[in-house]
Amino acid sequence: MTANFTTTITVDASPQEAYDAINDVSSWWGRITGSTTAVDDEFVYVVPGLHYSGFRVAELEPGRRVSWLVTGSHLDFVADKQEWNGTTVRFDIADVDGRTQVIFTHDGLTADDQCYDVCTNAWGMFVDGSLKALIDTGAGAPYIFGGDEALTTEDHDELHRQVAAAAASKAV
Repeated sequence: MTANFTTTITVDASPQEAYDAINDVSSWWGRITGSTTAVDDEFVYVVPGLHYSGFRVAELEPGRRVSWLVTGSHLDFVADKQEWNGTTVRFDIADVDGRTQVIFTHDGLTADDQCYDVCTNAWGMFVDGSLKALIDTGAGAPYIFGGDEALTTEDHDELHRQVAAAAASKAV
């Protein structure tokens, strides 16, 4: 069995500060539609023309853990466009010798997946780079779309509805 993707960052902030930064998804990953503040909240993240994913907040333990279930996805760059569906993104947070360690795991994203190289590179850029910077300095480096890539609020809302409808149809 192939291991799930994981990466670890260590920051000079409290576990609660790390937790708060993780939940401020737009400040380190990019624009989302929806909410990340309560269990069962749902949100959508989009990279126009490349990828969109819908998430449901599965766990929130302040200062300890954040977990999101992928309820729907579309990856334009691989054969199985819904490769992420049913996977879980998890952040485990702990105080380690006076510093805070964040272990990021994408459960279900393994080296057997076609998107593994591209996806792990992107997660590394956003978790190891942008999220760490947000926690350490207060400023992340989220992906920002402009020009022809810009999405309106209506675009995001429609994608959110599509992901929610796909998740609902699988639950039946």
